[in-house]
Amino acid sequence: MPLPALLLRHQAEFGPVLPLDLNAATVTRLDFSATNPTVLNADLRDTAAFNELVDTMLAAAGATVGVGGYLENRVIYRRSPHFGPGAAEEARSLHLGVDVWVPAGTPVLAPLSATIHSLADNDNFGDYGPTVILQHELEGTVFYSLYGHLGRAEWRALHVGQQLAKGEAFATVGPFPENGDWPPHLHFQLMADMQGRVGDFPGVARPSEQKIWATQCPDPNLVLQSDHLV
Repeated sequence: MPLPALLLRHQAEFGPVLPLDLNAATVTRLDFSATNPTVLNADLRDTAAFNELVDTMLAAAGATVGVGGYLENRVIYRRSPHFGPGAAEEARSLHLGVDVWVPAGTPVLAPLSATIHSLADNDNFGDYGPTVILQHELEGTVFYSLYGHLGRAEWRALHVGQQLAKGEAFATVGPFPENGDWPPHLHFQLMADMQGRVGDFPGVARPSEQKIWATQCPDPNLVLQSDHLV
């Protein structure tokens, strides 16, 4: 069974990834594509200024939590050379996960029972920072979830092979600069296959490769189940 169909079949069994209601009226979708002139014209290399921009976008919507990003072609990755030059070759700008913009220190929960597959501190500017990849199994099918931009202190207490129960808090959303130098948020992503990778997985792809990566990384809202992402 394809992973999206399997996840849809088990949706009632998933717990939250964060201890908050992603369907609440205080949650809004944030647009980081070129269609948003506020983002397009901003200089986002200064993370403190970027953080202020996120706060302004939330306040304008009367919200305290921002969500969005799956398969969004974003301009915000131009802030870092980590995602490619964009001139001599196609830059990576297609987001493969969902971002949830919440305060640093917010606990991160296992949405279903899991084993810690791998850990890494991906500390390039604009990268994931402290990262956890969990391994799950449903009906004999193994798949993975990735949690990026975490707090370093809680991340250091984890170990590969550690068992997590559904609903168990295992990390927190990290502050900048330790979270890869981003305004605080959780990057949540699903992967059907780790492709031999450990502690890292592409979270941003080239737009021309969308079909390939969308198959490999199904919609995280199959787990999050937020009406704001529909």
